[in-house]
Amino acid sequence: MRLNLGRHTSALEFTSLVGTMTEVDLPAPHLSTPRLRLRPFEDSDAAALFRLHSNRRVMRYWDSSAWTEPGRADTFLARCREMAEAGTGTRLAVERSADGVFLGWCSLSRWNREYRSAALGYCYDDAVWGEGIATEAARALLEWGFTHLDLHRVQSEVDTRNPASARVLEKLGFQREGTLREDCVVDGEVSDSWVYGLLRREWTWTASLASR
Repeated sequence: MRLNLGRHTSALEFTSLVGTMTEVDLPAPHLSTPRLRLRPFEDSDAAALFRLHSNRRVMRYWDSSAWTEPGRADTFLARCREMAEAGTGTRLAVERSADGVFLGWCSLSRWNREYRSAALGYCYDDAVWGEGIATEAARALLEWGFTHLDLHRVQSEVDTRNPASARVLEKLGFQREGTLREDCVVDGEVSDSWVYGLLRREWTWTASLASR
């Protein structure tokens, strides 16, 4: 999964843009599915976050290296709060309802109220890959986004070497729209990205099928 600040937007540029995109905060919602709870991040999630993002297998197809410093988790949590306060999106911790175990996270970032658009991102422990967790959580977050943010379009980008993540998006109704050639270099390794998009009318149709 590619990061959601924008492939070519620096942290400084992002900070300067936050104040111009919206004037209202966006409190992170509490959502639930048959197997999962999606909730705002807490400071106590730092250790689990570091374990997740320091896992090289999990980070294999990201546009950044695996974490090596525990302090990265604190920075991540601070940015979650900034995102909510600035009203540019929401990032939610995903835990299993049965036992409260942290499984990963999903997000809607780069929310643009004028264009009614946002970017979907997610990251999960490799122990639950293949169980439909990413799809189930994203479906709940997308439903919230299309309903409460009145979204018209959601975009997501994945490494072309990661067909499993592409299948998650396709099951949610996303359409592959193109390829960004050699747009990412991590640890000297060059890779391409697929760009996926989901329009409101496509989501409505996909959601109606899922409810049958």
